[in-house]
Amino acid sequence: MKIPLKKGLFKIILTTMIVLPTLISCEASKASCPPSRGVVVQVLGSGGPIADDDRASSGYVVWVDGVSRVLIDAGAGTFLRFGESGASFADLDFVGLSHLHVDHSADFPALLKSGNFSRRTRSLAVAGPDADGQFPGLESWLRSLLDPGSGAYAYLSGYLDGTARRPLLLAKEVGDDGVATVYQSADMVVEAMHVPHGIVPALAFRVRAGDRSIVFASDQNGSNADFVEFAKDTSILVMHMAVPEDIGGVGRRLHAPPSVIGAIAARARPGKLLLSHFMARSLRDLRKNTDLVRSRYDGDVILAQDLACIAP
Repeated sequence: MKIPLKKGLFKIILTTMIVLPTLISCEASKASCPPSRGVVVQVLGSGGPIADDDRASSGYVVWVDGVSRVLIDAGAGTFLRFGESGASFADLDFVGLSHLHVDHSADFPALLKSGNFSRRTRSLAVAGPDADGQFPGLESWLRSLLDPGSGAYAYLSGYLDGTARRPLLLAKEVGDDGVATVYQSADMVVEAMHVPHGIVPALAFRVRAGDRSIVFASDQNGSNADFVEFAKDTSILVMHMAVPEDIGGVGRRLHAPPSVIGAIAARARPGKLLLSHFMARSLRDLRKNTDLVRSRYDGDVILAQDLACIAP
């Protein structure tokens, strides 16, 4: 059914596309992803840890000139989305696991199993946080999964030592001592820094390729002022809006509410702000929460959907 466009509605539609662009252009963005040239981020999972939002958990692919070079997070459901996106395990140069909550890491072993069939032989750089309290560091977490003697998936242990024609995982743990370079090649650099996520050690990542960059803020409560400098002037800033404004208790210690997200974006001044990692409680009044972000940040705000593709 076609609705005739009346005079005076054009401005309203343009405004809506800025505030809620994925609600209008999501299908087109999926169909055109990835472009053959340039840097784009594709959302694999825009949801949270509860299976009540019709979204996969957290995960993103960075495409560079049509090649899937970087994977950030591998939460539940992203294994399926990874295949749907057309991304290739063989093409990945770097995997960043922001933290070891299930909704950010559960599908990583599934991705490794799938990688068995990719004929990949070159090593794969993987970065994640160091240990703190009840949370293991990346290296011990990988051993718990892949150790040949005691790992839950010991049959995939070749990823730890490069045997059985499996690519070696080059694991790098990031400590809480500033910005660390976790991957570097001739045309791309990935940096990481700790961000506050309650008692959970967590990382933000910045992917630089050419004159473009994408910052993945991860789950954080927004209390680290150094993050603003880390995200300064990035092409796309991905921030997680998992909670509503009136959240308290543990939820507030873990996640930034919409007003804080808007304040961070206002200081960092990204080219585009991509809101993601929604939960039912932040989706319940999405318009209100988005308006709170926009009341502090006047740039382009995009709402993530699974498989949507966003270019700088």
